[in-house]
Amino acid sequence: MPANADDTGASVKPCNRSSRASLAPTEIRDMNYVNPTKLQAAILDWAGTVVDFGSIAPTQIFVEAFAEFDVQVSIEEARGPMGMGKWDHIRTLCDQPSVAERYRQVFGRTPTDDDVTAIYHRFMPLQIKKIAEHSALIPGALDTIANLRQQGIKIGSCSGYPKQVMDKVVELAATNGYVADHVVATDEVPNGRPWPAQALANVIALGIDDVAACLKIDDTVPGILEGRRAGMWTVALICSGNALGLDYEGYRALSSDQLASERKRIHALFEGSRPHYMIDTITDLPEVIADINKRLANGEMPQAN
Repeated sequence: MPANADDTGASVKPCNRSSRASLAPTEIRDMNYVNPTKLQAAILDWAGTVVDFGSIAPTQIFVEAFAEFDVQVSIEEARGPMGMGKWDHIRTLCDQPSVAERYRQVFGRTPTDDDVTAIYHRFMPLQIKKIAEHSALIPGALDTIANLRQQGIKIGSCSGYPKQVMDKVVELAATNGYVADHVVATDEVPNGRPWPAQALANVIALGIDDVAACLKIDDTVPGILEGRRAGMWTVALICSGNALGLDYEGYRALSSDQLASERKRIHALFEGSRPHYMIDTITDLPEVIADINKRLANGEMPQAN
């Protein structure tokens, strides 16, 4: 039997050790899983989280895009699927029986995927035009993000916006002083929210070694589900985003009783997606991070909670 054959007589290619990266003794010892002990990355949503208090920009455009097809959609209906990719958002709206019936009354049929695409193509230029009107950073966001970076936390980001819109959002945010370490648009992955792909794309790009060392912050249920399905810690924003739906002045004008009532309503809205934390705005994030770091140090993991 040839020297380079196995016991079946098949040829066996000798291992070229010089072509393989050898493991150092410390790396061999570290082949056991060890829980992370502190957060390495925060993955932030955009509208309603860092920019555009109340997530105003996308909502009104859904209403206007449908109106151009003579189909009425209310602000409340438009907000329902917020956080999903925009084509999926329109498809979800069209699947609602009341919206489908209004569409049927105009066109004699319920909306097909081609119809959804037609609405989407009308939505896009309207959205890009509207972005600049609602590009202001959420008060306190820059200081909060600086605090995170001082702790060595990398800043990832993702959005329900497609790249064509995100490029404009990112450009405008940069003029206001905010630049994320990485950005993933909804059409840069096979499936957007509530799938975990965008969050996981950030993990890869940022070089994070454990999803349990990541925190996903979002103002929508699909965004929280994204983080949950990616195995991350999750924080739902109650007051700055889609769920409350008020701009900053409207939020500040609420009485304490009104705010308490809205918090109760929004907490119930998020309950099924099981966020680990619910806070008013991004400015409350440092306390959450301190608590998560304590929990990680004690051996707790996001998937177990």
